[in-house]
Amino acid sequence: MQLLITGGTGLIGSHLIARLLSLSHHVTVLTRDTAHARQALGERVEYWSTLQNHTSLDDIDAVINLAGEPIADKRWTPQQKLKPSESRWQLTEHLATLIKASASPPAVFISGSAVGYYGNQGAAFIAEDESPTPEFTHQLCARWEELALSAESDRTRVCLLRTGIVLAANGGALAKMLPPFRVGLGGPLGSGKQYMPWIHIDDMVNAILYLLDNPILRGPFNMTAPYPVRNEQFCAMLAHVLDRPCFMRVPAFALKLLMGEAATLVLGGQRATPHRLEADGFGFRYYELEDALKEVTGKK
Repeated sequence: MQLLITGGTGLIGSHLIARLLSLSHHVTVLTRDTAHARQALGERVEYWSTLQNHTSLDDIDAVINLAGEPIADKRWTPQQKLKPSESRWQLTEHLATLIKASASPPAVFISGSAVGYYGNQGAAFIAEDESPTPEFTHQLCARWEELALSAESDRTRVCLLRTGIVLAANGGALAKMLPPFRVGLGGPLGSGKQYMPWIHIDDMVNAILYLLDNPILRGPFNMTAPYPVRNEQFCAMLAHVLDRPCFMRVPAFALKLLMGEAATLVLGGQRATPHRLEADGFGFRYYELEDALKEVTGKK
């Protein structure tokens, strides 16, 4: 297949591209920094630095849209909120426009989203049809998904990736958690009761390939493992796998002082489950958090 990918140098994108190349697909990556991307991904990938000189995507079989400005790196001022929003919205809208302008459009548009779509949901089980709470993360994701869905037609299906916390050895949320945990200074955040929907990077990649290869699948999918855990359970398991203590709880007020409104990302949560993936026959490799953490930390 001829695949166009955005966000190719990110955590999910780089692992996905490695798998796609191993399966002999032809991969084109859209990136503003082609030199960096080429260094990260190699010479077997084709690189586009812009979409401006393209009027359609007639030669592309599938588009996988994973790009987006980080959402948790800075405090959420009104101006800062626009950066992760507009970086996702503008690119997704441009891709949808090109798909709709194509005489022979891509058969599938797989576009990123996040479990933040649902807002903070407490302990309720969250399947894809759950009603969201109107928080900033929902507003960001809802518009992102709306723009992606505008590309849908009888010739192009759209799949939305409502992704949880991706566990991998070389990046993502776990990379930020590991340093304090490795020296015995890790612990729960706030009450620790908030749910953390997680997924191993291998299952994330396999699920994207599953959506790519199954022409009847469309709409939103929770990209999470079947058994989300509370933050305190996650922290206790990570400490156990690393053979370290777990007692340095970070108070909620400290996180709010440090992060402002963005603290809701770590103090709130979603008990999201992959209802549609499992109902459609996808099989996970990592069901248990302990097995996933052992694999990504090398503690097998």
